[in-house]
Amino acid sequence: MKLTAEHLGARIHGRTLLDNVSLTIRPGETFALVGPNGSGKSTLLRLLAGLRRPTRGCVRVDGRPLAHLKRRTIARSIALVEQQAETSDRLCVRDAVALGRTPFLSPLRPWTDEDDTHVDRALDDVDMRSFADRLWHTLSGGERQRVHIARALAQQPRILLLDEPTNHLDIQHQLSILSLVRRLPVTVVIALHDLNQAMACDRVGVLDAGRLVALGPPEDVLTPERLWQTFRVQADSIGDPQDGRRILRFRQAP
Repeated sequence: MKLTAEHLGARIHGRTLLDNVSLTIRPGETFALVGPNGSGKSTLLRLLAGLRRPTRGCVRVDGRPLAHLKRRTIARSIALVEQQAETSDRLCVRDAVALGRTPFLSPLRPWTDEDDTHVDRALDDVDMRSFADRLWHTLSGGERQRVHIARALAQQPRILLLDEPTNHLDIQHQLSILSLVRRLPVTVVIALHDLNQAMACDRVGVLDAGRLVALGPPEDVLTPERLWQTFRVQADSIGDPQDGRRILRFRQAP
């Protein structure tokens, strides 16, 4: 499923959040969004998910304007995991994940064993099956993040949008979630702070002050020059001694 942004702009209280952003996310690719805090990553993801309307431009999914589609129709194709998503304290983990099945339910289509199967699989994917009966308010921040990702997976999206999904996760679960995301047979757009995690994606888009300033394969985009211009850090691209993959080594500016 192809996702396209055409000349997107977003403003709030007179302040520009995004300015003339155009890009096409290819079907099946893992696309990383990087940029300094406040560069517009979260705003762009919300526009791509149809949760916010742009002040200018258009989002299309397989050529169809998102603004013309019903919310339920969008939710059957696109799932967003936000940084600060909240869930009722009274829910247990399994019930929170089951919310991902809502777009498929109706008076004519009640809950079935198939829905249970999707919930179980999503819990397994994020290593949370043993927490299924735990109450939400007893979970740590990292555990809550994994549940939110499971809820998105239970939604069976064809496009998965993730806003810094590894925040609050220990290194083991960071690697596990990123590995899972890369294996999923879906189109993925993932906002990341860790630039070495972005190096493992198919393509990278760099946002700076609401503008898309670079777009392409990670090794062509995350160059020492770009990292200095956008992030004000000095870095070298070196080969991983184990697999030869390019990684970034950062050093303090003199």
